[in-house]
Amino acid sequence: MAIVVVGGHTRNIGKTSVVAGLIAAMPEMHWTAFKITQFGHGMCSANGEPCDCETAEHTVAVSEERVGGDATTDSGRYLAAGAMRSFWVRTRQGDLSEAMPRIRKEIARAENAVIESNSILRFLRPDLYLSVLDPETADFKDSAKYFLDRADAVLVAEGVLGRPEWKGVSLKLVEGTPVLAMRPPVYVTEEVAGFVRERLRVRAVV
Repeated sequence: MAIVVVGGHTRNIGKTSVVAGLIAAMPEMHWTAFKITQFGHGMCSANGEPCDCETAEHTVAVSEERVGGDATTDSGRYLAAGAMRSFWVRTRQGDLSEAMPRIRKEIARAENAVIESNSILRFLRPDLYLSVLDPETADFKDSAKYFLDRADAVLVAEGVLGRPEWKGVSLKLVEGTPVLAMRPPVYVTEEVAGFVRERLRVRAVV
């Protein structure tokens, strides 16, 4: 089986669209998809709403989307794109390790898995890691910076990095890394899908 991780340096830059695009472009993979969200202090992992709970049962929550589920949610979009199964994993910031037994269990049951997260790279080594970047958005999460040099490719609108607005992030981290173009509303072009297929094929025979 193959595990593909899609990360990115901040919110609302197309990560979910890339995951959904991969699922739609490669239906033969029979993907099981995961959306991982880590909430800060004062937010409940059970539902993502503000709360003051500090009990253990609110540390981690995992829900599976069902057929005909809410396609307005990220995990619902994965199912709508053609995923065989789709999960939304919520944890408090820094508590992702608590969810790993369930995630590993579901990955073991999958034909192939695609995961939207940077932090998951602390716990597993995927066959392919794609990082979605927006040079015009200054915010850059520490988790994305930490793993940027591990990216097998970076995805950028129109394939142009230019002069990014990021502070304290060196482009040397992606020196020599393939830069692939997203062309919204098409986030996974034939070039991107072909790159993923070929890399996974090579990894499978190594």
